[in-house]
Amino acid sequence: MNRIKSKLQEDKTLLSIYFTAGYPNREDTVTVIKNLETSGVDMIEIGLPFSDPLADGPTIQDSSTAALKNGMTTEVLFNQLKDIRKSVSIPLIIMGYFNPMFQYGIEAFCKKCSEIGIDGLIIPDLPVDVYHEHYQAIFEKYGLINVFLITPQTSNERIRFIDSVSNGFIYMVSSASTTGAQFGFGDEQTAYFKRIAEMNLKNPQIIGFGISNNATFTEATKHAKGAIIGSAFVKHVTNNGVDSIDGFVKSITQG
Repeated sequence: MNRIKSKLQEDKTLLSIYFTAGYPNREDTVTVIKNLETSGVDMIEIGLPFSDPLADGPTIQDSSTAALKNGMTTEVLFNQLKDIRKSVSIPLIIMGYFNPMFQYGIEAFCKKCSEIGIDGLIIPDLPVDVYHEHYQAIFEKYGLINVFLITPQTSNERIRFIDSVSNGFIYMVSSASTTGAQFGFGDEQTAYFKRIAEMNLKNPQIIGFGISNNATFTEATKHAKGAIIGSAFVKHVTNNGVDSIDGFVKSITQG
């Protein structure tokens, strides 16, 4: 069974962490992954740096720019991860934009992901309709789960279509904005979380964007299977280095 699906079946609240591959330094990628697993994180999103990351706020944009300057490419990432399954067992998801994958070749990209033990992809700028029509068969051939994003503005009809096409979890964006840490959720966001929970979708939801501390993690996971933290983690690594990861994870899960 795909590692994502196995993890989703566990009777616990899940914490997924996003980081930018090749940041702060190009060779930090594997160290960050290993340290995150050791710290008790449930899933990891590995950000593939891109020059125009439309869904990302300034923190992740800056880390992506720095990683590109460090010399990160798709090929470098695959080389860094070639032996990752010798030491890491939790689900690994590559989050990136469609252009670099298209340039690499979609089938070649999926085949490489499968070979090195990647479990899924998150591609914010690949519409579900296009995926369903042109690429779903390729992803399924290589055992990859494609994770789609929904926002407060996504219609119920489209959410149900995304649910029907999905085979893992739905990435529930907490607000209609770019990524970035915040310190709490308003009534509008809480109502949105409840509305989606009441739709009884077949795929569990994991909430991302704006999760930055124990309070926001706890609030988000009242209404979903888990939560994703990106910008707050990238800021922490920027300020404290890759050897300080355990303390960050404990601050989220234990307060």
